[in-house]
Amino acid sequence: MKSASRMAALAGLFVVVVSAQAAQDDAMLALATKSGCMTCHHIESGGKGPDGLAPIGPNWQDVAKKYQGKAGAEKQLVHTVMTGSNPYQSHWKGKVSGLAMPPNEVAITEADATRLVKWILGLKS
Repeated sequence: MKSASRMAALAGLFVVVVSAQAAQDDAMLALATKSGCMTCHHIESGGKGPDGLAPIGPNWQDVAKKYQGKAGAEKQLVHTVMTGSNPYQSHWKGKVSGLAMPPNEVAITEADATRLVKWILGLKS
């Protein structure tokens, strides 16, 4: 009986964790959509840009993979979201059709950009 109770408790905890993650995902997708991020970015690879070209910006699973475990990644990415990127130093060249990320400080607050970047960095392939 004790092991059945433990299994039930673990199952309940799993449901709570999965539900919390789903709510977080929904909130971050709503924020990204409201802020215009989804115009250029996809979450998973395989998304196409306008007219079937390469996507405008990198998918977020690739971003997470590229920056996973790198010191200062969160701060660097938040800075890029807020101020834009340099088209002459693009490390996504040949993988995306966009040349640079425009500054987004009119579309998203730094606090929301930080929340979104943390979520992106936590995505799994």
